[in-house]
Amino acid sequence: MTEQTAAAHHAANRRGILMMVGAMAGFVANDTLVKYVSASLPSAQLIFLRGAMASLLVLGLALALGAGRQLGRVLQPRVALRAAADACGTVLYLFSLFHLPLANAIAINLAAPLFMVLFAVWLLHERPGPARWLAVALGFAGVLCVVQPRGDSFNAWALLCLLGTLFQAMRDLLTRRIDPAIPSIVVTLSTALAVTLLAGALSLAQGWQPVGAAQLGWLAGASVFLVTGYFLIIQCMRQGEVSLTAPFRYSALLFAVALGFLVWGDVPNAWAWAGIALLLGSGLFVVHHERSRQARAQLLNAQPE
Repeated sequence: MTEQTAAAHHAANRRGILMMVGAMAGFVANDTLVKYVSASLPSAQLIFLRGAMASLLVLGLALALGAGRQLGRVLQPRVALRAAADACGTVLYLFSLFHLPLANAIAINLAAPLFMVLFAVWLLHERPGPARWLAVALGFAGVLCVVQPRGDSFNAWALLCLLGTLFQAMRDLLTRRIDPAIPSIVVTLSTALAVTLLAGALSLAQGWQPVGAAQLGWLAGASVFLVTGYFLIIQCMRQGEVSLTAPFRYSALLFAVALGFLVWGDVPNAWAWAGIALLLGSGLFVVHHERSRQARAQLLNAQPE
């Protein structure tokens, strides 16, 4: 690898990390608004309305960015497969969430980085070193400390949640298989449409309730954060190394703890603070290790032959 190629590779990884963190911030902000509205609307109806707004927003952005001629590529097999995996993962996670304590569902869902690293080794032939495996393990330990799941609550619904997590991890890996010529905004649109259509079908069985202007306003805000998260996660998966960026998925829990305190006044206990320290340490460890590896690579390239 030449010095110029190595620099470009490391720059792509840095962007990937920032995009992963940004995506998690968008998803958590979306979840916070959705949770607020869920007290007054059926879940399937809520997801459909939010998805419809998100789809319209992405469609408008695609047209504004000049991707109108490529909208038909949402039906391209790999794009459609990724969208289907996302829709299935979302629905399975929500179904399990209705029957599990929130802490347990979060703990299982945040096992996704473990699956992503495994899939990256298996499907993408990446070779994560001990440092990346250690970062993933530390991050997951931090998640368990924060959410403190009760062991007696892991049952068949937990297995369903685990299956949803596998679908979500596979979704992110499938992103790497999509033709780079297909704009990320088109891939984002396919995801928004797939989730919306599936939620719409489920809402017919669950029933609808009247919707107020305030509820629509909150859901419109949620759709903006959701689209931001969709777009950034797609961009992240298309350029950063999966095994490197995966541990930064745990940053979602940091945003969740912060918003939980600001919105609902939830204060972490001692175990939760220990978990937060592990999460921060995991991320800082990855960054430090990557910088050290880059410095060593530059030093080797600078040596005369």
